[in-house]
Amino acid sequence: MATNITWHPSLSRRERNGFRKQRGMTIWFTGLSASGKSTIATALEQHLLHLGLAAYRLDGDNVRFGLNKDLGFSEKDRNENIRRIAEVAKLFADSSTIALTSFISPYRADRQTARELHAEPAKDPKIDDEPLPFIEVFVDIPVEVAEQRDPKGLYKKAREGIIKEFTGISAPYEAPEKPEIHIRSDKTSVEDAVKQIVAYLEEKDLLKL
Repeated sequence: MATNITWHPSLSRRERNGFRKQRGMTIWFTGLSASGKSTIATALEQHLLHLGLAAYRLDGDNVRFGLNKDLGFSEKDRNENIRRIAEVAKLFADSSTIALTSFISPYRADRQTARELHAEPAKDPKIDDEPLPFIEVFVDIPVEVAEQRDPKGLYKKAREGIIKEFTGISAPYEAPEKPEIHIRSDKTSVEDAVKQIVAYLEEKDLLKL
């Protein structure tokens, strides 16, 4: 834990949302490899941008080229991977951007920590800030279907023992128990998945101030 540091307050979330004319939030996609998380998140990002909303996708593979390139795939490193992403997503959401995170994030405890982080009160008690919305999207697919897709050949390598601790094969995936949105990606098109998410956001009045 760092010491001798002081939080420097900025605008409140309400003020920043008002200036940017949109609400920041995190939409957290979770599911097995090859479930379609990144494909749906990319399509949603494009849709939101076309609506004139600021949105940015944080992808599980992409962040390992930079921010998390020092992490492997042990349970400890996976936990740290998600901890860092949760913090970065919160910063995006706090800036009144819609953060879209596409990560396997296999452990319920890590996803709950990310949710709780977004619900934390403002560090400056004089700022009356709203909690940041956190929407968990479970992109659900049977492991055998994901394995049939296997666009990166990862399941094959896991079966051959080349990749160790691979989620769904040699490492667990703890499915969400109460996600805000549940998408069966083997039965739902990308277009319909985006419509399902947007309908939820509109129902909760999250796309307007």
